[in-house]
Amino acid sequence: MFDCVGLGICAVDFICLLSEYPGLDEKIDAETFSLQGGGPVPTALVTMAHFGAKTSYIGVVGDDEDGKFLLYEFSHAGVDTSATIIDKNGITNRAFIWVDKKSGKKSIVLTQDRSSSPLIADEVSRRHLMSTKYMHIDGRETQAVFPAVEFARENGVEVILDAGSPRDRMDELLGLVDYPVVSEAFCRNYFGKGSYQNYLGILKDRGARYAVITCGERGSYAIDDGEIYHQPAFNVSVMDTTGAGDVFHGAFIYGLIQGWQLKEIMRFSAAAAALKCTKIGGRSGIPDLTMVNKLLSQKEKNE
Repeated sequence: MFDCVGLGICAVDFICLLSEYPGLDEKIDAETFSLQGGGPVPTALVTMAHFGAKTSYIGVVGDDEDGKFLLYEFSHAGVDTSATIIDKNGITNRAFIWVDKKSGKKSIVLTQDRSSSPLIADEVSRRHLMSTKYMHIDGRETQAVFPAVEFARENGVEVILDAGSPRDRMDELLGLVDYPVVSEAFCRNYFGKGSYQNYLGILKDRGARYAVITCGERGSYAIDDGEIYHQPAFNVSVMDTTGAGDVFHGAFIYGLIQGWQLKEIMRFSAAAAALKCTKIGGRSGIPDLTMVNKLLSQKEKNE
């Protein structure tokens, strides 16, 4: 039995911390380089595993050194990969990430040059979907994700969507998920100009139980039964924001697993995401429960 099964793309992150961004035809030295596993759904699953949840990843990695590295990272974190597809002819995705040392913000270039076909419905383990409470998706791999979501819902599984930008068949997908946890950029690009209240209302009207919008340093907004909550971001020394949203999603789902109320989930998720930002990369900064609870306690004392 799993607490959460995730379906989405994964990649190896090549991360450089830069004192300044180079111009065209300019060469500079990176202050720090790090190689880590990446991808929105995988990093969320690793986050949940850090907190003690049982998680499993469904997706594709290539039968190459990068793929072996990702499988090792999953195993080291305690994420099950028995339903992960190893593509004998495929090339594992890579993400090249430049992090601005001054702000901690980043630029990302993702390569998706896998030579084989994307994940298809028949490759998704129905046994895993029947053995979980929650399913986490990123809206990609549409050939597989729609049949998987429909099958999961038929078996009482609740679905969480991480949407950083609009994907194919997004209207249909928003009507199928229980918890859309989307970025502010997604809302602007997909819904057009509007307020957080408008965006949350639209998402709720699509059938969401809770709807959440993440806004980086401005915190996050959520709606439940018509009431809107704002969770400010925690003030920390930011090194790198890579993976902060992914960790937020992992912490959010962990809160659902624990049966917490929405306000408590939002506060916990914000603290976890903030702690991640104190280290480079999406994985090395993932906190454990002790670290998150310590930050929450410190914040309560100062309020």
